[in-house]
Amino acid sequence: MDSSILIKGGRVVTAVDDYHADVWVRGEAVAAIGRDLDVRADRVIDATGKLVIPGGIDPHTHLDMPFGGTTSADDFESGTIAAAHGGTTTLIDFAVQTKGESTLAALDAWHAKAEGKATIDYGFHMIVTDMAKERLPEMTRLRDLGVTSYKLFMAYPGVLYVDDGVLYRTFRKAGEDGTRICMHAENGIVIDEIVREAYEAGHREPRWHALTRPTRMEAEGVHRAIAIAEVAGAPLYIVHLSSREALEQVRLGRARGVDVQAETCPQYLFLDDSVYERPGFEGAKFVMTPAIRPPGHQAALWQGLRFGDLAAVATDHCPFCFAGQKELGAEDFRKIPNGAPGVENRMSLMFHGGVVEKRISLNRFVELTSTAAAKTFGLFPKKGTIAVGSDADIVVFDPDRRRTIRASDPATHHMRVDYSTYEGFEIQGWSETVLSRGKVVVDRGSLVTRGGGRFVRRAGVGELLR
Repeated sequence: MDSSILIKGGRVVTAVDDYHADVWVRGEAVAAIGRDLDVRADRVIDATGKLVIPGGIDPHTHLDMPFGGTTSADDFESGTIAAAHGGTTTLIDFAVQTKGESTLAALDAWHAKAEGKATIDYGFHMIVTDMAKERLPEMTRLRDLGVTSYKLFMAYPGVLYVDDGVLYRTFRKAGEDGTRICMHAENGIVIDEIVREAYEAGHREPRWHALTRPTRMEAEGVHRAIAIAEVAGAPLYIVHLSSREALEQVRLGRARGVDVQAETCPQYLFLDDSVYERPGFEGAKFVMTPAIRPPGHQAALWQGLRFGDLAAVATDHCPFCFAGQKELGAEDFRKIPNGAPGVENRMSLMFHGGVVEKRISLNRFVELTSTAAAKTFGLFPKKGTIAVGSDADIVVFDPDRRRTIRASDPATHHMRVDYSTYEGFEIQGWSETVLSRGKVVVDRGSLVTRGGGRFVRRAGVGELLR
């Protein structure tokens, strides 16, 4: 017989609902919701005074990813454990095609990285680094295997960059197959020229990473991606949008009826480019692409979240240790591995900065951290909500608990990286108990289940996952 859990007396909040009820979990799914449920349960969790919310979905992580001569510090074991501690119960990572090789081989390689290691469920986007016409049928095969989104880059010439012809060809095929394009939108060709000029002028410090990546080049990339998607008939999702100018292009595209969505990340909401002025080499901790922007952009992004121009909040979790990895660029900002940790902090940061500080509602908080990603990427209603029949991915969330984020504190830092992007941040709101498909993974802040995460085959655009 399936084991069962009764979550009793909590305030159930989804993207559209807000009510007090008990939630009965039997096996892997939600079996009943109601007031004062009279059911047998192997365990009762008292959620009095707590929020009961859908497990977070982070649609943008890079675990065990090679980059710049090194590999991201979290693999699928440590990264998913950290995510679970932070209230995230599903993530979508990126398999990376090697140029000239099959995308199907890349999928096999990433399955091997994740299988048997993950503690929460996961899916994959496919990073496409080239796509010859004769290999387009691979995209249909990927869809059939549950990989229903593809990421392409306008950045990183010579590594991940693809030209506009490959963009159009891939966009068109994605649209025909009912799948979605994820776009890293920056004009990498122009940026590389600006970087070259800075280097030849003798600039080596981490702050030049930001100074050589103007927001207008992000906006140009977003504009061009939307235009190509519009002509190709492809649903588009702009990843890690960081600036006011880029957001304006999303608004314009949506106003003329283009199917374009965009995400932003906590680093662009909570930090500004003063982080690059920290003494010594400390600014390297914040070298990521796009770069963190000057003051003023943060308020525009919060407004975009509030009014629906931005659809979701992801992390772009791509951690590199300060010692031994970021230090690869100690004499040359171009060699600093791009990325920062954050998968563990997203839910608490967004609750504090959004709900506690009255920028967004509780329902919008759930939508931005879970439901929107589930709907966009073919996981809804199996994930992203609390409803009878849905996976029992549930977080008992304490809205009053206060913590200070510190890399040295094992209660706030489970990522395998030697610093925190949000060191010293005082937050209100904490994921206390976390269930993944009916299993308690984190119990009052302590990990009690390791492993058991599964690959989820996602549905196509506009389809439901049952």
